[in-house]
Amino acid sequence: MNSPLPQDVRRVACVGAGVIGGGWVAHFLARGYDVTAWDPAPDAELKLRRLVDAAWPALIALGLADDASRDRLTVAPTLEQAVADAEFVQESAPEKLDLKRDLLARLDAATPPGVVIASSTSGYPMTDMQTTAADPSRLVVGHPFNPPYLIPLVEVVGGEHTDPAAVAWASRFYEAAGKSVITMDREVPGFIANRLQEALWREALHMVANGEATVADIDASITEGPGLRWAVMGPMLTFALAGGEGGMAHMLDHFGPSLKSPWTRLEAPELDKQLYDSVVAGCDDAADGRTIAELVAERDKGVIDVLRATGRLGGAR
Repeated sequence: MNSPLPQDVRRVACVGAGVIGGGWVAHFLARGYDVTAWDPAPDAELKLRRLVDAAWPALIALGLADDASRDRLTVAPTLEQAVADAEFVQESAPEKLDLKRDLLARLDAATPPGVVIASSTSGYPMTDMQTTAADPSRLVVGHPFNPPYLIPLVEVVGGEHTDPAAVAWASRFYEAAGKSVITMDREVPGFIANRLQEALWREALHMVANGEATVADIDASITEGPGLRWAVMGPMLTFALAGGEGGMAHMLDHFGPSLKSPWTRLEAPELDKQLYDSVVAGCDDAADGRTIAELVAERDKGVIDVLRATGRLGGAR
């Protein structure tokens, strides 16, 4: 890559300044970058600066970089001017495949050679979007979560014609920019978190449609139930703790047969030895040497902290 080292980047370009693109602008400004933005809407600059102003109190609470300033934002009149001296480009156009293809090709033509260009797409594989770019090797997905200035996660993955070095560079850049990064080994439509959200969303719609639960019931079932634990550790380690001292292996032995129960409209995979071993080994890796007792204590403290922070401890002191 001809880009600077990820930690040395000082100027980024954000193309598309709606809710997601504007959130990226706010995040990068708060981290001390010079940001040049472009959006074709005639009132884009007014809306963008209003969005940044609205986000700034939260960013102050999170902690600004020493050189962070809203004055470091420039709104360019053309796409070409926005990326002319960019050291990294974040594209956040509407989720329309033809639009993405055309825009990424234009960005590739206008951006200095070797500079990584990332798309905020929430579902399209980069392979499908990089088809008309002259140099698809530098195009990656950098999928954030709304709002990007507040939610740490970004999922990074390349397409069939992406240089693995561009993926690695993008992951290191996002980490330097204060994000929590998942670098995916392969493409899958919707990536990781959106597929998990979508599974829950579809089952929720089924339950409302069938009169099995109200919207309020569904929301409370997460905010007052597993959502409290998921804020501390993910569903896999959470399930591992359901196995007690036996961990995930005991949990799978005990609850594995329930995969055949009609608890969801999704079809469950066959719990064969390969899947069983992969899940157990993955939980061991995620535990990173912590015992079950240590994980339980970590979970319990985290849930109490969440309840306290959200004012839901009731009369407890």
